[in-house]
Amino acid sequence: MASYYIYILASQTQRLYIGVTNNLVRRVQEHKQKLMEGFTSRYNINRLVYYEETNDSRAAIAREKQLKGWLRWRKYKLIESVNPQWRDLAEEWITENAIPERSFTSLRSEVQG
Repeated sequence: MASYYIYILASQTQRLYIGVTNNLVRRVQEHKQKLMEGFTSRYNINRLVYYEETNDSRAAIAREKQLKGWLRWRKYKLIESVNPQWRDLAEEWITENAIPERSFTSLRSEVQG
């Protein structure tokens, strides 16, 4: 079954970008390498700070729209609930071309408990 990812990228100044993809590793690499002109390349938004995984493409798109509609403070709170230091989550696995076995979806569920 296919996986879909809702992800949040951040710049060093915490400017955010929210997107959805079916290949998180490839998509993050594209952002990091600035392969496409636009908002993320213009503002150097290339650190993966949050992601969720689902097997439902419609749910992924709906979640992306939902997150985009949130106020900035709420997005920050979501990120910090699983990544308080705003680490680049892709740093550990981007070169290995694999996503960690334990996804942030399960971590988010534990935090919201």
